[in-house]
Amino acid sequence: MVQQKVSPLSLDSLVTPFRKKLNEPLSKHKITVLQINLGKRCNLACSHCHVEAGPKRTEELSPEVCQQIIATIEKFPQIQTLDLTGGAPEMLYGFKAIVEAARTHGKQLIVRSNLTIYFVPDFADIPEYCAKNQVRIVASLPCYLSDNVDKMRGNGVYDASISALQWLNRLGYGQNPNLILDLVYNPQLPTQDKFALTPNQSNLEKDYQVFLKENFGINFNNLFAITNLPIGRTKLYLERQELDKPYLQFLESHFNSTTVEHLMCRNELSIDYLGNVYDCDFNQMENLPSKTLTGETLTVGKLLAAGTLDLIEEIRTANYCYGCTAGCGSSCGGTLI
Repeated sequence: MVQQKVSPLSLDSLVTPFRKKLNEPLSKHKITVLQINLGKRCNLACSHCHVEAGPKRTEELSPEVCQQIIATIEKFPQIQTLDLTGGAPEMLYGFKAIVEAARTHGKQLIVRSNLTIYFVPDFADIPEYCAKNQVRIVASLPCYLSDNVDKMRGNGVYDASISALQWLNRLGYGQNPNLILDLVYNPQLPTQDKFALTPNQSNLEKDYQVFLKENFGINFNNLFAITNLPIGRTKLYLERQELDKPYLQFLESHFNSTTVEHLMCRNELSIDYLGNVYDCDFNQMENLPSKTLTGETLTVGKLLAAGTLDLIEEIRTANYCYGCTAGCGSSCGGTLI
């Protein structure tokens, strides 16, 4: 784990704009992944959530956009993976329709779950439904210790998450090669200007495996260690603590150019519940839409009309991109190198 104390003198210095850190514009590759944010409604309101999701949010996919997404799945065989997120995607409009469309057309399907949704009335069928459709579940468990999880996600979340993981194991998740169960680690939010990169993902995965197996009999496939980007509630927290600038400076100081080729934004499109298109989920939350060379913003409808997913040549970047390129890098699939 890399640690660095940021000097108070650096608080007034500027972060190098991320675009200037690169030797050339960040180019888009052929699109193979669609990550779809179905909305912001969730049964939890986690302290680190970059979506700022919660029970009081009402935003979700409309029937019209849902049909456009299904049409996109049907029309473009180059799509290999559908990645569904939220909010809690399982409780949002269009979830099952998109799952079934992706399954019909042979796509890998990822659902990013908070696990506790399984215990909310009307959603107890979700584990069996996901198993039936061979959905790959990527589940948030920001630590294998209860205190840290409940601190970040709410009292009782850890116990519910453990019960949910045991439920998924009984269905074959983490054991059947067609039922993949991955966990996500997020660092605790800093309380002072002493920051750390995410620990070594491979070593941390072994720690998770040993602890969860010995204490709860839980099996899972992979651990993804994800850096907290200064977006959403994490950004608001850092600003309240006056840690936003030093945190960005810390991330910049650990910029690793070898991560750039592997960034998730290179081959994916992120789609919001309104059908707007972004280079990644983080740009979506910061309202930084994708643009063509002529400056046109895109929607799913425009992609369908154009008959191609590959209208974007240059990825839009911002200073929070340092979070994806610091150290071993970070993505929705964990470290990059």
